[in-house]
Amino acid sequence: MAGKGGRHVFDMLGMTRVVIIDGEVAEIGQPEIKFCPLFKKLCGMEDISPEKIRKNVEFRIRDFGFCTENRVIRADDYVTFGVSEILSLALEKGDIDAAVIAADGCGTAVITEPALLQGLCGRISGLVETSPLQVVLDAVGRDNVLDPDTVPLDMIEGAALADSKGYKKFAVTVAIADDAKRIRDIYGDRALIVGVHTSHINCKGAKVLFDNCDIITACASEPIRREAETRDVLVAGNKIQIYGVTDTGKRMVLDKLVSIGRAPYNGEPKDEPRPLINWQ
Repeated sequence: MAGKGGRHVFDMLGMTRVVIIDGEVAEIGQPEIKFCPLFKKLCGMEDISPEKIRKNVEFRIRDFGFCTENRVIRADDYVTFGVSEILSLALEKGDIDAAVIAADGCGTAVITEPALLQGLCGRISGLVETSPLQVVLDAVGRDNVLDPDTVPLDMIEGAALADSKGYKKFAVTVAIADDAKRIRDIYGDRALIVGVHTSHINCKGAKVLFDNCDIITACASEPIRREAETRDVLVAGNKIQIYGVTDTGKRMVLDKLVSIGRAPYNGEPKDEPRPLINWQ
């Protein structure tokens, strides 16, 4: 039985609004994406529907206490290659001192432990709103979140928190293009900026992300993919592609590829989400 956990809102699994309240699925919206190659690979999901999303979310609640006080907080790699896996390896190697992330139960947080980063972020995406989970706050440390009572999402303030703690090199995940620019303007190369949850990025936002991020994930974004084609990027994968944009970003993406015995994308046929989102 899942523990109580408050209210949590995501745009997840097909860019679908999902609301979880006290360990129960309270709302499932309509998916914008009908097919995701990642969920086909991991779950055998041939198409995305509200019924399948509900079953998947209920499985996560049972399996790792998603959005409840039964939350599993530390883990090994879930997929072989993703943003949390890249950042976990960077922490292990000492390439970064900390990572500013967002997760259910803590909101924006500063993480220094690879297994904790992977446990909190490896199996979630698209967090919009969350509530405090004491099991998560106990693990993260209440002084490593913006506010343990309200657990807000604010990556600019998260970067400021990492800076205030004296971390010389820290990663920050951003889903808002202007956040990437502001963080770059303030912290320069001290910040490793990673663009995530990009499906609703428009053409202007895609340019801003590529001008300011070190690493970007394509998600289901048409503008991100088109902008990537105009840039000198290192590309990983043929499904949900990840781009190494700067020299630092390229090195970290390549390090993770090498660690799992894979090479960068070399032009094989793509297996992308359908339909791609062309956000205006």
